[in-house]
Amino acid sequence: MQESSLSTIDRVAKIFCHAVKEVIDISTGMDVSYAPTLQDVPSISLKPDIGCFVQFSGDYSGLFIMNFSKEAALEIYQKAMSFMGLQDEEIAKEFDSDEVVNYVGEIINQVIGKARQKIEAIYGLSANNNQPKAITISTAITLSVATMLEKPVCRKISFRTGDRNPFYVEMNLEKTEFISLEPEKDKYLEDIQEHVDKVIEENGSNKDKKAPKSQEELDQMMAELGL
Repeated sequence: MQESSLSTIDRVAKIFCHAVKEVIDISTGMDVSYAPTLQDVPSISLKPDIGCFVQFSGDYSGLFIMNFSKEAALEIYQKAMSFMGLQDEEIAKEFDSDEVVNYVGEIINQVIGKARQKIEAIYGLSANNNQPKAITISTAITLSVATMLEKPVCRKISFRTGDRNPFYVEMNLEKTEFISLEPEKDKYLEDIQEHVDKVIEENGSNKDKKAPKSQEELDQMMAELGL
């Protein structure tokens, strides 16, 4: 689907989706997958077992949430630590340990940073974010995060780890539309984004292909594509 045929919230959600995959693939060496369906939902919230959130504001404003099942959070943390070379006895074994919760918070921090960079590169718009927060949540409750946005539009994306454990991205955005003042430049950036999307999707669908091994390799690929 052409980027221009998508609403702004869907284009932004797509950018966040790819940022999540890139960050986790690079830090863990595994291949996370996401559903091909983007969900339009009435609201977003923190849900069990670990929820983390970060607010962003500036040229565009919204709220970004990641909700992890305990299995997904533990798998991502343990694989990331192993990928970094830690010994098994140095790695936490409980999903609600400080090490796991803090690592989940670091993931969302990296994701929001990468997504903001992509949005600025494509649309020339910038935003700042507050300090991400991650908490363990009881199965008995769901927590809502208050924002100053009026009638924000919301989206949800489903992910699976390498072992098929679920985690979810939820986000909202103020009601806004990104309308290009330079159609030719916009078409050029759209073509680049579609190529990047194709590379990411092919990498996700090919189970024999290894995830990028370093941030430097990913940066080099982006440089070659003009991003």
